[in-house]
Amino acid sequence: MKVKLIRFEHEGVDFKPPFRAHENDAGADIYSCIDVVIAPHQTVKIPIGFGLELPDGFQANIYPRTGMTVKGIVTEMPPIDSGYRGEIHALTTNLTDKPFHVEVGMRVGQLVITPVVLADFIEYDIKQRGDAGFGSTGLF
Repeated sequence: MKVKLIRFEHEGVDFKPPFRAHENDAGADIYSCIDVVIAPHQTVKIPIGFGLELPDGFQANIYPRTGMTVKGIVTEMPPIDSGYRGEIHALTTNLTDKPFHVEVGMRVGQLVITPVVLADFIEYDIKQRGDAGFGSTGLF
């Protein structure tokens, strides 16, 4: 599947499109367009220099990189909808007690595109199922 990129310029920053290290990797590395220090327990929007023109029925997410996650730096994963044409940002959270420095050109996440089911929602009589949850069927 070919997906069009919409480039967003950042002064003094060379454009880096998403890159797969191996042709069958699910995720393509994405790169920071800014230098920023993420304070402990802070979430920062890191611009990545492009948007996408996704076909209807698809979404994208930015997944965390394994190497950053084991250090306590994670990327949040809200959906990037097919109709969105703005610049994508890696929403990056520092779960540690130490500042974390992100540099221009640093890999900050992995872009994954997936199909979605566009459901038609209908009302349902919940009495048929019940409303118990959160461990109501037991622990084991």
